[in-house]
Amino acid sequence: MPEPAPLRLLSVNVSLARTVPWEGGTVSTGIYKVPARGRVRVGRLGLAGDEQADRRFHGGTAKAVYAYPSEHYAFWTKELPGMELPWGFFGENLTTVGLEEDEVHVGDRFRIGTAVLEVTKPRFPCYKLALRVGREDIIDRFLRSGRSGFYSCLIEEGFVAAGDPIERLRTESASPTIAEVVRARLRQERDE
Repeated sequence: MPEPAPLRLLSVNVSLARTVPWEGGTVSTGIYKVPARGRVRVGRLGLAGDEQADRRFHGGTAKAVYAYPSEHYAFWTKELPGMELPWGFFGENLTTVGLEEDEVHVGDRFRIGTAVLEVTKPRFPCYKLALRVGREDIIDRFLRSGRSGFYSCLIEEGFVAAGDPIERLRTESASPTIAEVVRARLRQERDE
């Protein structure tokens, strides 16, 4: 059996909020992330140079950093033919290697660069993902694909950069995986 690939950070992505057209009006969003250069400070509310437009639903201490597995980009390249999908396209702050939803538990802790993060919950996307992708059906497709990525809160401030190793400090094996939380939500929606 081959050795698993080492966990690492592929890209650090940030953006300031911007106002864009939406359904005959405008909306402010920070979903248009782009790869940052160099080391980026991670604080209690997220990454330096990154902004969330509506803190009622995005960001805050429990959702300070959003990570998304780079492995999912191959799937979305097939699902969204003709679209350019640079790192950060799905609004993630951290594009990772080796951290997929079925192996990450709520409460797991990781050292990335000099920062320590604790996994809090999966991402359940809002209409701003549809705005970014240009397709109304993407919200349902994203959730049903099981490729949600996950949010983390900050345990120790520090700095992160593309290429940093990711060290698993603690596994909360008694807690559900991110994939299990997403499947539970899908079952609940189906039963309502």
